[in-house]
Amino acid sequence: MRSPGPTAPARPVASARSVGSAKQTGPTKAVGGAGPAGLAGLADLAALISRYRRLLAAGCAAAAVAFALSALRPAAPAGTRVPTAARDLPSGAALSSSDIRSVTVPASAAPAGIVRSGLVGRVLAGPMRRGEPLTDARLIGPRLLSGYGPGLVAVPVRVADAAAARLLRPGDRIDVLAASAAAGDLGDGETADLGASPTTAQARPLVSAVPVIAIPGAGGETKGGIGFGGAPGVDDGTYGGDGALIVVAAHHEQAATLAGGAAGGSRLSFVIVE
Repeated sequence: MRSPGPTAPARPVASARSVGSAKQTGPTKAVGGAGPAGLAGLADLAALISRYRRLLAAGCAAAAVAFALSALRPAAPAGTRVPTAARDLPSGAALSSSDIRSVTVPASAAPAGIVRSGLVGRVLAGPMRRGEPLTDARLIGPRLLSGYGPGLVAVPVRVADAAAARLLRPGDRIDVLAASAAAGDLGDGETADLGASPTTAQARPLVSAVPVIAIPGAGGETKGGIGFGGAPGVDDGTYGGDGALIVVAAHHEQAATLAGGAAGGSRLSFVIVE
């Protein structure tokens, strides 16, 4: 009977896990590129920062100061639009749209009396330089006859009763009467009042329902520098011993009649009508 020979040592069986691990064995790469080249770049950057650290610190400090000042600086004042002359303009020029240019200025710098609308067609009272604001002082005011229609003229009339003239306001319509010294002063075809004596002054109508457009120098509302309202208690000569001056709008024929009545020595009076 044969004796068994020496038993060969058992060979270890490699598992799949151990085999996979063996395949991955080898030199390990640096994570994040932190190899020798990456470390050299970081060292260069650190050296550069160290060299210019004072300059970088000064820049950061300046930026911080600038941000702080911008936060503490008050907001700019609100601006307002102001119409100005777009070019040099002569006196008496009628404004067109090309003559006007709007600019924005601080509200505190805007002059008083700015005219912001209705400028086209207005007439300059004097010459203007380019950039000057358009104010009411630079423009001629509305005409006396503005709004009263064509074919009318402005007629000054001095009435005898200054106290009665204080009752008038612009827009009132009046009949203007002329009082003669005697009945013999009446015109042809006119008859005297039956109850009047031959020496009693007689009144005859000159014009009817003419509008009052101004009372010069009487104070109150003004239009183009001319007084437009009766001002009780004001006596600047308008309501003097020679009566009171008023201005009415009338047709040319009515103006001639009023002038003739005043030239004939008659005392003019009025009655207010609807």
